[in-house]
Amino acid sequence: MSQPVSDVAALIPRPEKSPAALKAALAVVASARLPEMVEGQTRAMAAAIEAGSVNPIRAFVAHWATVVEIERVPATARAYHRANYLANHAATVEECRRHAGEVATIYRSAFGAVNE
Repeated sequence: MSQPVSDVAALIPRPEKSPAALKAALAVVASARLPEMVEGQTRAMAAAIEAGSVNPIRAFVAHWATVVEIERVPATARAYHRANYLANHAATVEECRRHAGEVATIYRSAFGAVNE
C-alpha cells in the first residue's frame, strides 16, 4: 500500500500554488516534465479564454501542484512511478488494476495534501 505524502525527506519545500512557483519546483524535482507542463499551461489558458472561466487554470494548477507534491518526496515518487510502470506492463487485467489502484491512491493522497 502507498505511504501518505509528507515533508519527511522532501527534496524541496512545498511550493506555493502559482504557475511560476510550480514551474520552478518542477525544474528541480522533475525537469524532464517541463515541456509537458508548459504545453498544459497553454491548453489551460486557451480553454479558459474559450470558456470565459478560470476553472481550466485552476485545474491546471491543482494537477501540477499534485505532480510536484509526488516528485518532491523521493520515496513517494519511486512508489508512484513503479506502480505506473507495473500497471502499464502488467501481464493480466487484475495485475493492471491492482497497480493502477496504487497509482490512484498515491495521486489522491498528494492531491489532498496540496488542494484541501
